[in-house]
Amino acid sequence: MKRCMIVDDSSVIRKVAKRILTGPEMVVVEAGTGAQGLDMCAAQMPDIIVVDGGLPDMPTVEFIRSAMAIPSAVRPRIMICIPQFDLGAIMRAKRAGAAGYLMKPFNRSQLLERFRQVQQAA
Repeated sequence: MKRCMIVDDSSVIRKVAKRILTGPEMVVVEAGTGAQGLDMCAAQMPDIIVVDGGLPDMPTVEFIRSAMAIPSAVRPRIMICIPQFDLGAIMRAKRAGAAGYLMKPFNRSQLLERFRQVQQAA
């Protein structure tokens, strides 16, 4: 079973993404801050992480680098979620280890399509 983590300070975004992604082959967990997300990664690394591009407690790039540095048999695929297209932010995230990005607000088909792309790139 695959494991996905949604890291976003918005409980609405987390709940919507969780509702869309949860299924028989996917367990979805939530974190409200980067620090909570990193603690959860250290306990059990998810296969895919969807992280807010504007975390309240740390820069997203720092979260990505820290998550990728945690020793684990699983190498997570990370997707940043941003409110507007920002090529600089996307490139910084990709250099840090992100596999892709998603614009928010998103709908069901957009999230599922990006999710499939990130999974296939693994």
